[in-house]
Amino acid sequence: MKKRLVGFTISAVAVVVVAVASFVSFKVYNANAGGDKGVAAKINGETVYINDLKQSYADHPQIKDRVSFEEFYAKTLDVFVNSKLVYQAAQKAKIEETPEYQRQLVTAKEDLARKLYLEKMVDEKVNDAAVKKLYDEYVSKFESQKEIKAKHILVDSEDTAKEVINKLKKGEDFVKLAKEYSKDQVDLGYFTQEMMVPEFSKAAFSMNKGAYSKTPVKTEFGYHVILVEDVRASKPLELKDVEPQLKNMVTQQVIAEIFEDLRNNAKVERYTLEGEVIPEKK
Repeated sequence: MKKRLVGFTISAVAVVVVAVASFVSFKVYNANAGGDKGVAAKINGETVYINDLKQSYADHPQIKDRVSFEEFYAKTLDVFVNSKLVYQAAQKAKIEETPEYQRQLVTAKEDLARKLYLEKMVDEKVNDAAVKKLYDEYVSKFESQKEIKAKHILVDSEDTAKEVINKLKKGEDFVKLAKEYSKDQVDLGYFTQEMMVPEFSKAAFSMNKGAYSKTPVKTEFGYHVILVEDVRASKPLELKDVEPQLKNMVTQQVIAEIFEDLRNNAKVERYTLEGEVIPEKK
């Protein structure tokens, strides 16, 4: 069995609700934005324009990748209306005049300034050239390893695994038996030795192409019958296959460099609770 993480699939509707709720919590509508582009709603005399929703849609590319603007509009118009209703109620209650509002407003302004500054710096420095440079480093350091492509049949007991092996010896089809017996996915694809639990790897990597295990292979998951379909030397992944991960790595590097540069060019004094100076770390 592969040592892999299980991902969670989030529906397009959930993405829309979460992202837009975040948007309306921190961003006040621009009442003059694209007034000539159509009215989406009027709430106690205040207007929400279609362009307001278009701007939210544009600000969330993860939504654009999943749903059309028409779907977004239909599912989130009420979110915008409710947000405006709550804001009007807050104004009526004079929340903006309270000390707590003023305190949080300062924090919100600082947070927004930090966010926009980091986004600006990342946009300037995280480009195709930086990603390609990191990819070239990956390729230059890549060390080819033996990898195999395999299928397996996973069962709960050794006797059942032996039963499967006996049927294979009689010429029965592996895939057909897998559908009948296996409690896990059959096709494991290509993998290197360290990608599997040790007992599985030891057995699989000792087999030749086209062979199946003649005795059950016991692991923490149960008993396996393994079929090795191919053996080859691993190659570097194509740029298109690792580009998102590389872009994320470049982004983290850029952010780390930004903080290091800021610290190196600033005078920072830190103090203990007793008022004593905390020495800078070397």
